[in-house]
Amino acid sequence: MDCTEQENHIRVPHYGGCQLKFVNFEAEENTVSHETQGLSKAQLVVRRGKPFKLTLFFRGRSWSPLLESLWLEVCLGRLSERIPVRISDRSCCSLAWWAAVYPGDVHSQSVTVHLCSPVQSSVATYQLLLHIEDANCRMSYVVGTFVLLCNPWLKDDPVYMPLDVHIQEYVKSDYGLIYMGTHLNVRSRPWSFGQYEPGVLEACLQLLQVSPQHLRDPDKDFLRRADPAYLSRVVCAMVNCNDDMGILEGRWQGSYAGGVNPVEWSGSADILHRWVSSNCSPVRYGQCWVFASVLCTVMRVLGIPSRVVTVFNSAHDSDGNVKITEFYTSTGEKLGLSKDSIWNFHVWVECWMKRPDLGAFFDGWQVVDPTPQEKSAGIFCCGPCPVAAIQSRFLGAPYDASFIFASVDADVVQLIVRNGAVVGRRVDTECVGQRIYTKSVNSDRPENLTQTYKGMKRRQPVRRAHSPERRVPRSVRTEATEERLKPRSAVLFNSCPALLSSTPNNAPVMNTLSSGEIPPGLEVSLSIDGVPLLGESIRMCVTVTNHRSSSRVLREHVSAQVKEYNRSPQESFWTAHRELHLSPCQALKLHHIIPHPQYEAILTGDQVVNVAVVIKDLKTKERVLAVQEFNMSPPQISIQIEGGNGIQMNQEHTAQVSFTNHFPETLIGAVLTVKASGLLQADQEARLLILEPGEQIQKKVSIKATSPGTKLLMATLSHGSSPSIVSRTFHRVSVTA
Repeated sequence: MDCTEQENHIRVPHYGGCQLKFVNFEAEENTVSHETQGLSKAQLVVRRGKPFKLTLFFRGRSWSPLLESLWLEVCLGRLSERIPVRISDRSCCSLAWWAAVYPGDVHSQSVTVHLCSPVQSSVATYQLLLHIEDANCRMSYVVGTFVLLCNPWLKDDPVYMPLDVHIQEYVKSDYGLIYMGTHLNVRSRPWSFGQYEPGVLEACLQLLQVSPQHLRDPDKDFLRRADPAYLSRVVCAMVNCNDDMGILEGRWQGSYAGGVNPVEWSGSADILHRWVSSNCSPVRYGQCWVFASVLCTVMRVLGIPSRVVTVFNSAHDSDGNVKITEFYTSTGEKLGLSKDSIWNFHVWVECWMKRPDLGAFFDGWQVVDPTPQEKSAGIFCCGPCPVAAIQSRFLGAPYDASFIFASVDADVVQLIVRNGAVVGRRVDTECVGQRIYTKSVNSDRPENLTQTYKGMKRRQPVRRAHSPERRVPRSVRTEATEERLKPRSAVLFNSCPALLSSTPNNAPVMNTLSSGEIPPGLEVSLSIDGVPLLGESIRMCVTVTNHRSSSRVLREHVSAQVKEYNRSPQESFWTAHRELHLSPCQALKLHHIIPHPQYEAILTGDQVVNVAVVIKDLKTKERVLAVQEFNMSPPQISIQIEGGNGIQMNQEHTAQVSFTNHFPETLIGAVLTVKASGLLQADQEARLLILEPGEQIQKKVSIKATSPGTKLLMATLSHGSSPSIVSRTFHRVSVTA
């Protein structure tokens, strides 16, 4: 039956039976029982596989099961199912829709009905109809709508989580931490997922309605929405706008005019509200952590446990060979010749679910990555891919296992090129996937997930002969998988294809090192002293060890370049060269300092420094490369909330924001800006023409929250000597009703 063709209220002349007056959806009791408080004020939100109550009030007399039968009808578009209302004293099975009236629930003017969906019902907004029938006629009513979500509390639901503390963290919490920077200097920033903000649930449901899958075939899409793997793939593609009416447009370089710089976002609600209010036009702009955080919000709203995960030194393997090639000049400058790349950090999402399509081995956390990098089955999405498949190197597992494996475990082939020829080569098997972090449960500390992706012994294939129930089906292995399962040697010197591009002088790069050649005994390492602070000198140490029994005359070349976290570096802003003499078996430490004035004009707290050293033996022409990338720690902005970080809704509170100039130089035209979605009506600024070393600039603002949940205050400091933000600080505020 097509529900859309039914009238709201079909009257029958002279009908003497009971007639519906109104329906109470018992929202307060149902939302508490279903753990959906705060998701919506406009409609009832419940979870699948669990009964919920609605009270039917009648005009005239109440319903008599001896005289009339009651039927409920649930509708999704053109799909519908009629459910007889039975008198029962117990719940029925969760494999089909059922409706029951318990003894004692029939009163003089009302009756309470308990309605339950199948445990694997589709996530959607349902229309509910009521039919009252006797031997002669039928009265039909459209009684309202309700939203059905996944149920991680229910054991038979594919998203079931055994521990309630995990559900609280990965479904109900509206606050998270995003880890950024480099593996040498991990920084965290808070994010407000905002699932309890007004309109967010409705935006997430609208996202499903405007997906290509739904627009192409609504009935098929509705039916498939029972599967969390399908849902995650649809939402993943819809978070970016590359193929559809998605939420975010990405931009990684150039001007952010006409939109918002990705580093300025602090929560998902503002992004979702902008998308809805613009009639599903893409919001500008996003980068990986923004895409991932919005995806995490949508999945938590739909009831699928999710967490944001950061991979430090994440490889983007564009050609699918599970290797990343990098090029350096003979003086240590990194070249942007490769189509492959390594991001200092990359952020994706893990979603928790069973995978009956693959087998129990693949149940649990699944990688879902909405950042548009490569197409998967023709669309810009990635996953869901089981983390267990990555750890066990079963690269044939859907979806996109090979690409994700390369992101956390690819080899890096670093080539030194000169006059179009490869004059040195180094293979780093440990660089990629240095750390993999997510927020810990009930804590702001990071949880290290590295071993869940890479295992205890990276170079050994995982074998589980002693655990048959965990054995991966042979059917998911491909020839590429079997090849990848073979143990790899510690150092690879495969021949390099004649190479992706040309050197700056347009001479083609030729591979002149023979396969299997191992450089003779010269060892070079590069380390950074401590965590460099913006405004202070950068200090580093190059250690050169001569393992030969003869002396060496060497030439050292050191190069420092500024880069964004996901791109090739710019030209060198600092270099150093010197000649060295090493005695037999001698180790020499070479210290270098980059003063603040030499990077002040080009380096900000959001950028990364790539430092490389090339040591050349002047006699043998042997060259050895060592590389290190690091980020600077910016000076902190102080934010203090009067009375503490917990505030009451609709009450004014004062926030004191201040910055002390710890730079050795005077800052000209200092601007302290305070922003807070959900706390401030407009941005607030304090300006100071001259900010001397040690002097403070401050701003006092009045904040008031109109809805409960986690809000974020963001403060930034900029000055006229630098076009970029010098410091950015986020501060969490908990709002209670």
